[in-house]
Amino acid sequence: MKSKVKYPVRTSGDPVLAQEAEPVLAITPEIVDLARNMVESMYFFDGIGLAAPQIGIARQLVVVDVPPPEKDVALSPGEKLLLHQMPLALVNPRIVSSAGKMVGKEEGCLSVPGIYAEVVRPERVVVHFTSLANQEIEIECDHLLARCLQHEIDHLHGIVFTDRLAPKEAERIAPELQQLRERGKRVNYLRTKKK
Repeated sequence: MKSKVKYPVRTSGDPVLAQEAEPVLAITPEIVDLARNMVESMYFFDGIGLAAPQIGIARQLVVVDVPPPEKDVALSPGEKLLLHQMPLALVNPRIVSSAGKMVGKEEGCLSVPGIYAEVVRPERVVVHFTSLANQEIEIECDHLLARCLQHEIDHLHGIVFTDRLAPKEAERIAPELQQLRERGKRVNYLRTKKK
């Protein structure tokens, strides 16, 4: 079955997911177009974030569309600035610093469909990136936005969330992950369907 999106998502086991992504040297029309196509793929697969390596392109580009937290939660400066701009593309994003408690939350990944596990991450991060309008931005993020950005920036360094699991969690999902990788080998690690 052919994908309805220009860029299908690569699944666990594809070597591109273990590569260090190359920096984007300039915001060109091709990069803007790539970001637009990545957003389409992210929506097609019902995700809130997608990194370029997940579509087989080892470049430092991430797109996110994170919903706001519950109404009674105080927003971080980054959430106030970015949540109303979703979907958002971040070029060459990097984590400058992290703070707060280490918090365990369940994560999933478009490259690891159907598998969820608890990942421990800092609750707050400062992220620096370039926008598609070529603006340098550095913001402090909290809540789901902070977790999503950490998850997607990991992809730019060849790290999938399953690489960050505690030993018991890794052992728990190992059979499912092995099945996913074996299935992936048969279809060149291309995910073309939502389920």
